[in-house]
Amino acid sequence: MDYKILLMVFATVFIAELGDKTQLATLLFAADKEVSKWTVFIGASLALIATSAIGVLAGSFISDHISAKHLHYIAGVGFILIGAWTLLKA
Repeated sequence: MDYKILLMVFATVFIAELGDKTQLATLLFAADKEVSKWTVFIGASLALIATSAIGVLAGSFISDHISAKHLHYIAGVGFILIGAWTLLKA
């Protein structure tokens, strides 16, 4: 196992998830006094595992057909377009 890659992926996803809609929704579920905190934790954890698995599988499939360099360009353009759309909608 490449621990450098593991740490980089962990740090990137951890930072990206802080304060996003998913974390806020989880916070709201956990704030309910009648809901088990363990149930919220397990449900949120399983959801993140499932979405990560989809990302890994999709990335593996796409990388068989498109080079990593082109994927970086596509992702960069996608983020720029999302940012521009967000600014226009604000």
